[in-house]
Amino acid sequence: MRGPRTAAIAHKKPDAEMLKKRKAETNTKKDKASKKDPNAPKRPSSAFFIFMEDFRKSFKENYPDQKSGPAVGKAGGEKWKSMSDAEKAPYVEKALKRKADYEKAVRAYKTKLNGNGCNEPREESFQSTSEVHDETGQEASS
Repeated sequence: MRGPRTAAIAHKKPDAEMLKKRKAETNTKKDKASKKDPNAPKRPSSAFFIFMEDFRKSFKENYPDQKSGPAVGKAGGEKWKSMSDAEKAPYVEKALKRKADYEKAVRAYKTKLNGNGCNEPREESFQSTSEVHDETGQEASS
C-alpha cells in the first residue's frame, strides 16, 4: 500500500487567490478590447498599404493563375523595398493626405462625443481648484 501524497497534491492545486488574479487579468483584457467605439473613424493606411492596393491589381492582371495571398504580399514587399524614394513619393503623398483627413475626422468625432460646439479640446488649468477659489475670494473681498 502506498503512503499519502498530500505534498504533491497540494502543489498541483492552485490557490483561490491565484484563480482570482487570473480571472481579473482576463476581465481587464476583455474590458480593454470592448472599449473601442465602432463609430470612431478608422486609422488611415500607410504608404505601403496604399502601394499594395495598386500592386494587387497589377499582380492579378500579370499572374491570373496565382491565387495565393502570401505570394502577392511577398512580391509586393520585395518590390516596395527595391523602389527608390522618388518612386515611393506618390504613395507617401496619398498617405499624408489620408492622415490629414483622418485627423479632421477624429476632431469632429471628439467634438461630437463631448457635445460642445468648440472645435478645440478643452485645455486643463494648471491651478488647483483651491487656488481658483482663493483668487475669487480675494477679488470679492477687495
